[in-house]
Amino acid sequence: MPSGPARGAEPPTLRPTVLKYLQGYPAELKAQAAALLARGELGAVLKRRYPDPHTVRSDPALYDYVVALKQRHLRNAPPLSKVLFDGRLQRAAQALGTHTAVSRVQGGQLKAKREIRIASLFREAPADFLRMIVVHELAHLKEREHDKAFYALCCHMAPDYHQLEFDVRLWLTALEAEPPAAPAA
Repeated sequence: MPSGPARGAEPPTLRPTVLKYLQGYPAELKAQAAALLARGELGAVLKRRYPDPHTVRSDPALYDYVVALKQRHLRNAPPLSKVLFDGRLQRAAQALGTHTAVSRVQGGQLKAKREIRIASLFREAPADFLRMIVVHELAHLKEREHDKAFYALCCHMAPDYHQLEFDVRLWLTALEAEPPAAPAA
């Protein structure tokens, strides 16, 4: 007789795309995430681990937050002309944040303006998750490629960067797969 859950239906099978944010991780981690997801507990586990929300809700507040981190860790990096939350970013570009440099001729000189855009879903993210995505985009001011030097710079700015990146991926997985929690009455 096959063993399975007693009295009840089999746990829901996960669509392959549900774990798309975890593709590069070991099978054991994906299995643990899938088990939490199948039980509907992944979001709650992350909520307990990262209970603190941030207060950065507007574009001007985000600009101040990013510039403060930049001043603390990357004083010699080029200045930023624009930092904002972008509601189209994740859907259109399949990205959580972008760093762009736009060059324009101004008089006889070439001027570069650097922008950072953060997906608007980070307005409601835990404070550590916002910090992780900002650190990632700031690192692109110095390192263009996702290579060893890039990740070393991320870890310089946020020593727990790799754990935060993994947990952001879990959070995105939970957002897509689990229904939002009902508001407390």
